[in-house]
Amino acid sequence: MYSLIRPLLFKLSPETAHSFTLNGLNLLYRLKLAQLFFGKSIQFNPCKVMGLDFPNRIGLAAGLDKNGEYVDCLSTLGFGFIEVGTVTPRPQKGNPTPRLFRLPTQRALINRMGFNNQGVNKLLLNLQQTKFKGILGINLGKNFNTSIDHAIDDYFLGLQKVYPFADYVTINISSPNTPGLRQLQQGEQLDLMLNVLKQTQQNLTTQYDKYVPLVIKIAPDLTDFQLEEISKQLLNYQIDGVIATNTTLSRDQVQGLAHADEAGGLSGAPLFKQSTLIVKKLHDLLQGKVPIIAAGGIMNAADAQAKLDAGASLVQVYTGLIYQGPFLVKEINRALG
Repeated sequence: MYSLIRPLLFKLSPETAHSFTLNGLNLLYRLKLAQLFFGKSIQFNPCKVMGLDFPNRIGLAAGLDKNGEYVDCLSTLGFGFIEVGTVTPRPQKGNPTPRLFRLPTQRALINRMGFNNQGVNKLLLNLQQTKFKGILGINLGKNFNTSIDHAIDDYFLGLQKVYPFADYVTINISSPNTPGLRQLQQGEQLDLMLNVLKQTQQNLTTQYDKYVPLVIKIAPDLTDFQLEEISKQLLNYQIDGVIATNTTLSRDQVQGLAHADEAGGLSGAPLFKQSTLIVKKLHDLLQGKVPIIAAGGIMNAADAQAKLDAGASLVQVYTGLIYQGPFLVKEINRALG
């Protein structure tokens, strides 16, 4: 069915198609037709990761539902967990349009969205209206006009606000679309970040009598040395999980294609090899002490299995949904189950 619809969606601009698809899915949900289209949700291969019970290993990556507006309808696709955001303390429009580009022959996207979102207060208001009872992750970023020296303030505020509503919280310090953000993955800045956030997590655990795992999302463009240093810090601060990876600045796999020279992060099939290599290296460095959530280029069940074989405990999809359609989730679950 999606193979018939996709050519029509691809005649729309990427952002328009994104909005149209989510609103259409939401309409099906509200009309109680989602089960008719997507079938009954079934638990495949439940697992425990970060102390949380996941009904299956397939999650939705952050970015698709930035404001937590579509959690209920997205849950009908069979996800074991859903991650919303990236959300910032204050609302922001993001980068000027156009800022999202398709590379269809490579099943890829380039985006420079820039953390466009309605702010953390609006996200939490939306989440309070959902019926979703599954595993929910909330992905935090910093506002574009918060300096890198004060970035910790935005993450500190975000963590405090979302803590009661999240099953886990992701700290996004790897988007290539907020100037300077990736500096937070390195050296003293990373050390300070993890120190403050871990202490905040401990304080909030006491306050709410609830332990919410902290997850760090890293880039695929790290050197081996950088990866080793990050791994040491993750272990030192007993961070609960790591997402590998965000989008890439590399264009090695798409040179010469239309839009390949657009600024922003590349996602989709061309990212698969590099992001999977990062998972494998992380697995070796962390020795199973920090669970890995793999994201990047998962377009089918074999890709998901390869991430798990490389050492991931969970996987996330996003661009694969754009090219393969909403049935991708259950297709992967059936294969893995």
